[in-house]
This record gives sequence, C-alpha cells and structure tokens, in this order.
Amino acid sequence: MDGMTETLSPLELANEAQAAYRKGDFPAAAQAFELAARGYSAAGDAMMSAEMLNNSSVANLRAGQAHAALKTVEGTPEIFARAGDIRRQGMALGNLAAALESLNRPGEAMQAYQRSAELLEEAGEFDLRSHVMQSLSALQLRTGRQLEALATMQSGLERVQRPTRKQRLIKRLLRLPSKLFARTDT
Repeated sequence: MDGMTETLSPLELANEAQAAYRKGDFPAAAQAFELAARGYSAAGDAMMSAEMLNNSSVANLRAGQAHAALKTVEGTPEIFARAGDIRRQGMALGNLAAALESLNRPGEAMQAYQRSAELLEEAGEFDLRSHVMQSLSALQLRTGRQLEALATMQSGLERVQRPTRKQRLIKRLLRLPSKLFARTDT
C-alpha cells in the first residue's frame, strides 16, 4: 500500500484487499481490509467497518498472524449483535474462535465456536454452522475429547442442505458406532 491509498474509497480498498487475498498475498489483504475498515468507520458505517475487520482477521490468520487476527476481530461480534444481525454475529464469533484456537486458547475457542454455531443455526445458516461445528469437533479431538468430537461432528452434519460427497461419507461413518452399540444391547 502506498500513498495512493489515501485517495481510495473504502469500497476500492476492499476490492484491492479481495484481489490481494485471491492472489494469496494475505498480509497485503489484511492491511487493505483494515484501511477499508477505517474508511467505513470514518464515514459512520460501523457494520461495514466490522465486516472489513472480520475479513482482515481471516487474512491475518492465513498470514500466520494470530495475534493480529484476534486484535482485529475483537469487538465485532458485539457490533453485529447491537444491530440484530445474528448471521454476521455468528460468523464473527467463528472468526474469533479461530483466532483464539491459533493462540492455543482452546477453552475460549470452544465457547466461541459453540456460540457461533448456535447463532448460525438460529439464522438458518446450516452450511456455515456445519463448518463451525467441524472446527469445534477438530479442536475437541485435539484436546482429548473424542466422544464430544464425534457428537459435535454428527450434530454439525445433521442439517446441511446439500452435503458434499465427503460429508455424506462422514455421516455414514458416524452412524457405525451407534449401530454397533445397538447390536451389543440386544
């Protein structure tokens, strides 16, 4: 980003950030998203500013900058909550959880993932909820909570509208333990 960014609108900065992200230049994308957030904030658009901060958080995570990712996403779930936008609040909590997980704060990350999943379900965003539940399940597995991880994964796939081939396979595999347990009870 050079001196030219001072003359770019927040929308133009956001477009530059998206282009940098698509090219895999995550540090440049994070910086441009933050500049766009400042521009939207200066224009009085708190929602778009928070959206840009969430995008910056994702780019920072992809760039391996977990501290920066956490810093940029903090406070954005509350902005969306005040506006009554539960979909974006849920997504922001998912981004917060990912940053916390990257900083090796599993307890806080699990809570944020769980709240994110609840909000996304309430918003009817079952596919997004599924992604959050998969992240939560993976974290539970890494922290030695295997049975919780299985239940979380199963719950996450229950209401997916159009499951992928991989998701259908996982659903079938997850049914096996319950079938095995049902046979041993008889």
